[in-house]
Amino acid sequence: MRFGTQDKDFFPKDFTEKFKVIRDMGFEAFEVDGKTLVENTDSLLEVSEKTGIKIVSACGGYRGWIGDFIEEKRVFAIEDLKIIIKALGKTKGVGVVVPAAWGMFTSRFPPMVSPRTAQGDRKAILSSLAELDVTAGENGVFVLLEPLNRYQDHMLNTVADARSIIEEGSFKNVKITADFYHMNIEEDDVSKTIRNNNAFIRHIHVADNHKYQPGTGSIDFKKHFAVLKEVGYEGYIVYEGRVRGDNPLAEYRKSIDFLRNCV
Repeated sequence: MRFGTQDKDFFPKDFTEKFKVIRDMGFEAFEVDGKTLVENTDSLLEVSEKTGIKIVSACGGYRGWIGDFIEEKRVFAIEDLKIIIKALGKTKGVGVVVPAAWGMFTSRFPPMVSPRTAQGDRKAILSSLAELDVTAGENGVFVLLEPLNRYQDHMLNTVADARSIIEEGSFKNVKITADFYHMNIEEDDVSKTIRNNNAFIRHIHVADNHKYQPGTGSIDFKKHFAVLKEVGYEGYIVYEGRVRGDNPLAEYRKSIDFLRNCV
């Protein structure tokens, strides 16, 4: 298993020092903010080469959402993501993590009635991905569609939801980010979900059931990692959750050691 991390506020700000700390902790890859990647592509490439830390993916750092209710914002998302995809192509990364939306609407809280139909939601997502699929193919990366839990988004909540979009659009360069935190909330059986959708899963995010670092909650990572090995998963596993404890850096080190022992 190959582990990566997103940026953390307790990492050094300087790219070289940041990547050295990440490497010394036992991580092999970095998931960068999309805007940071676009604005610092050459510097990040240089540091990646010097430290051996692969820039594996990009997440966030763009305007709007691919499933945005407001058409102008949806167009902004497509425009920005195309630029991020092109920058990631230069790093030979895996892909750009993209949810349908985050925090835009949830049917779990009032008013509970979306301003757009489910068919309208689907049409917007399919239209956005049709454009991004082409750009991703041209740059040798994937769009990594990420289903979120029902409290953060109403459109795509399960891995099957994301798969159905990919299949309907016949997309060649759209795969799935399977997030253990979201799957723990939405999937009936995380291991079964991995088995049934392994051909579509190209990227993984990890956090424990409460969104904090793995090893501090109740998710059975050892069980699910065994299934990942069983199906031949070869992608990266990227830390995405928050970190708590009096010494966050030490707690983060403890967590990555915990996950390595789960493999």
